[in-house]
Amino acid sequence: MSRPDIRALAASALACVSFSAGAVLPTVPTATAEPVRSFGAAGLLQAGLGLAVVLALIFLCAWAARRFGLQQAGGGRLLKVVSSAMVGQRERVVVVEIGGSWLVLGVAAGQVNALHTMPAQKLSESEATPSLSGLAGVSAFSQRLAESLNKLGKRDGQ
Repeated sequence: MSRPDIRALAASALACVSFSAGAVLPTVPTATAEPVRSFGAAGLLQAGLGLAVVLALIFLCAWAARRFGLQQAGGGRLLKVVSSAMVGQRERVVVVEIGGSWLVLGVAAGQVNALHTMPAQKLSESEATPSLSGLAGVSAFSQRLAESLNKLGKRDGQ
């Protein structure tokens, strides 16, 4: 009687092994993988539009910060540059207003020296309007160029 029991046990063990192997190894073939899509004009357009949206959001946040006063009002203007003049290639003299006094500063590469202190003065409207330093340099250059051309014209005429 031990023989049929061993056979039954072997048959049930074989059935369990074959059932689990069937579950792990399917007999139905799987579908083939999707082909890899290449990036064409549509992909580049989508990436470009995404970049444009991100840049627009950055500029919108910067505008909102300035518009709604997330920066300090007036930039914390405790110090105001009244005037400046170049006196060398890397040196300049700067007049700075602090409180009720003006400081005349000598500015060089890596150092600032106080040259003079005087009480603040009222500026006329034309002096109070800040001019662009680049445009002031251009006008001085054009004036010197015109003078040089006039001198050359006078020399050639003699």
